[in-house]
Amino acid sequence: MSRLNSCSTEQLETMLDAGLEVLESQSVLAKTGHNIVGELLPDDGKFYEFDHCPAGDIFDAQTHCQFYYHSHREGEHGHFHIFMRQEGMPGDCRPAKQSKADYMKKRENNLCHLLAISMDKHGIPVALFTTNRWVTAEYWYAAKDVLAMVDRFAIEHAKPSWPVNRWVTAMLRLFRPQIENILQERDKVVAKWRANHPDEDVFEDRNLDLPSEVEISIGDQMSALKKALVARRRKTSQ
Repeated sequence: MSRLNSCSTEQLETMLDAGLEVLESQSVLAKTGHNIVGELLPDDGKFYEFDHCPAGDIFDAQTHCQFYYHSHREGEHGHFHIFMRQEGMPGDCRPAKQSKADYMKKRENNLCHLLAISMDKHGIPVALFTTNRWVTAEYWYAAKDVLAMVDRFAIEHAKPSWPVNRWVTAMLRLFRPQIENILQERDKVVAKWRANHPDEDVFEDRNLDLPSEVEISIGDQMSALKKALVARRRKTSQ
């Protein structure tokens, strides 16, 4: 949590507020025996590997942000993949120099994968991770540009689940320091892989799928934020 020490008081308060939003979203669902993941699964209970939940993804036409939930990794129930389309990106964001795969040539929009949130069988987030380009059929942007997109990510409508949309948006605020870490680590891993495999296209190399990952705990993050704010306020009052 050393990153918290370099955050401003305003940033710490923003993260804490986001954490309260995350907890509230979980709480309102728990009161009726539901959870974040269950809100997106099909009503008939049929949930197959790689199926996007909900079908067609969740997309905000005003912010151009997008996400879906699916499952295919061992050790988790499933994970959220979180994206931003080109129209929602800051004006100075540009794709990195890269090869062009067929799926990119067919697409009119420079879709960027921001990160993924891994969930356990109880609908609780347990990790954040990044992916190589081929995994999510995206355009590759440098970490600093992806982080700028993370800061503007928002799903602001209520369909298909207002609590889930609020939850995903708030998770990117609550774990902002960890997200910055894994994005920077992602770029380092990709650069090292490219140097060690000069004859391969690093972005399409099937031997490199998840460049970075970090375990997370909402409780631990909230506790650390509260302690950091108390220490900051004590220092300010002295």
